[in-house]
Amino acid sequence: MRRFARGRGAALRLAAGLTGLALAVGLSACGTSDATGGSDPGQGAAAADAGFPRTITHDKGSTELKAKPQRIVALDNSLVEAVVLLDRPLVGGIASYRNQKTFPDYLGDAVKDTKDIGPLDNPNLELIASLRPDLIVSATVRHEALYDKLSAIAPTVFVKTTGPIWKDNITLLGKALGEEARAERELTAYEARAKKIGDEVNAKANNPSVSVVRFVDGPTRLMAKASFIGIILADTGLKRPASQNEETFSTEISEEQIELADADHIFVTTYSGGEGYRERFQANPLWNRLAGVQAKHVYEVRDELWMTSVSVQGAHFVLDDIAQTFQVDPAK
Repeated sequence: MRRFARGRGAALRLAAGLTGLALAVGLSACGTSDATGGSDPGQGAAAADAGFPRTITHDKGSTELKAKPQRIVALDNSLVEAVVLLDRPLVGGIASYRNQKTFPDYLGDAVKDTKDIGPLDNPNLELIASLRPDLIVSATVRHEALYDKLSAIAPTVFVKTTGPIWKDNITLLGKALGEEARAERELTAYEARAKKIGDEVNAKANNPSVSVVRFVDGPTRLMAKASFIGIILADTGLKRPASQNEETFSTEISEEQIELADADHIFVTTYSGGEGYRERFQANPLWNRLAGVQAKHVYEVRDELWMTSVSVQGAHFVLDDIAQTFQVDPAK
């Protein structure tokens, strides 16, 4: 197999503190500030040029943004990456996610001054308020119960979910951040690269089928079309086996159903806790009967890129792996 590198008192204090902090944030929002909180006389003109004030319609209603956001907090890892992609100042974000402990290293200096306001399932509202954000972004699937509290701190925009609509989320954030053109440019460039690599793979390898198997701490998953990786593979035009050519997120299989994982080429990822399941699957005689296994076309790839990045950045790393696997032009 080839491997690619790549209580209670606190609650009362919080409730009281948020009211005061929200008031302070509201007062400071009447003026304009740069990413360090200093006054910028030219900001008003810049905001007007970008089409602010504007009202953003999102999954929880509509939110007015009086000026182009300069202090953004993102409460989902995919939204963190989207803000970085759009080159806007991220003062707070979710760094630890599932088995990830810090911001991804490939985000580099863009997050060197970003505060980790996690954990994901219980973000630190006091810390968020102390950062004086002028925009908070999250997802209904993550923090629906916190929407009102977050909105009391700063204007808040929610996407519905993450994986299946990751490209739509970037478009929405482009509108909220005043970076519509950049969002469109980044998505167009990614899609063009995906198509070019897919066309070359299909021409070189005679339209091969591609399976993606994810081992987790539970039933093994065959990743289908309504997933981050499923959308990437659809953008490349690579063929999927029938078991994964479904408009669902994934199909869970037992060892007795290993044959459903078969394809000409099989990509494998392992999430924390799934190592034992992977070992049992691959020790099962049924695994060795798969055509992809017999052809030695099984490739282990990084779960944090193929599954949990849910970003343009992560998608480009996936395309790197596909180009390397099939030895085609990476189209960079």
